Formats: sequence, structure tokens, C-alpha cells
Amino acid sequence: MSIVKEFKEFAIKGNAFDLAVGVIIGGAFGKIVTSVIDDLIMPVVAAMVGKPDFSSIYFAMGKGAELIPKGASLADAKKAAPDAAIFAYGNFITVAINFLLLALVVFIMVRTINKMKKKEEAAAVVAPVAPPKEEVLLTEIRDLLKAKA
Repeated sequence: MSIVKEFKEFAIKGNAFDLAVGVIIGGAFGKIVTSVIDDLIMPVVAAMVGKPDFSSIYFAMGKGAELIPKGASLADAKKAAPDAAIFAYGNFITVAINFLLLALVVFIMVRTINKMKKKEEAAAVVAPVAPPKEEVLLTEIRDLLKAKA
């Protein structure tokens, strides 16, 4: 089997093709979710509690930490003391909050879609079809014969 034919079979067969479609859809979906977070959720959160930006929270230690003025931003602290070890945990907090909001939005979207699917499935379920008259008659005859025996 030539390598071109083998590659064509690999690329066209289910898993690779499905994965490619999933990656493309996931990329587009990621942009939608990012927009929902940045443009819809975060402004509401910022209006209620202020913009949750902890990226300038840090702890400086080691050589040169004393050169950093109090209240300096993270960028200014890095410029003032390039040799200091700066433990910038605030950025992690911001990213963690954004992740939790993103996960919440995705959960709500998936939950809503699943509810819609269940409603469609419930509507699609039809009452079982009644058996034909001949079958009903034969069942009655069988039951009568069993009763006589």
C-alpha cells in the first residue's frame, strides 16, 4: 500500500476527521465563550464588586527586595529590583477567577443544551403502536384455550 493511499485512509477515516472538525469547532466555540466572559459576565462582576484584577499583587524577597517602593506595580517592581525574587501570586488569582467564571458559563451552556435535547427526545418518544387486530384476536383465543385446559 502506498504511503499516499495509507495517509488518505487515515485522514478521511472517522477519528482523524472527527478530531479535526472538533478542533475547528472548539476554536470557534472558545472565541464565543471568551466573548461571553469578557463582554457580558466581567462587566457585570466589575459593576457589582469592582474589576477583579489581582495581577499587581506580589511578594518580593531576596536580594534587592528592599529597593522596591511600597505600592509599586509588578512591572515597576521588576524594573526597580531586577535581581529580586518576586512571587507574583496575584496574576494566578486573576487567572483562577477567570477560569472559574469560564467553567461556570460553559457548564450553564452545556446544561441548557442538554435540557433542550431532553425536551426534543421526549417529544420524539411516541406511544407504542397498538398490535394489529389479528394479533389481539389470536391472543384472546390463546388465553381462552389455556383457560379450558
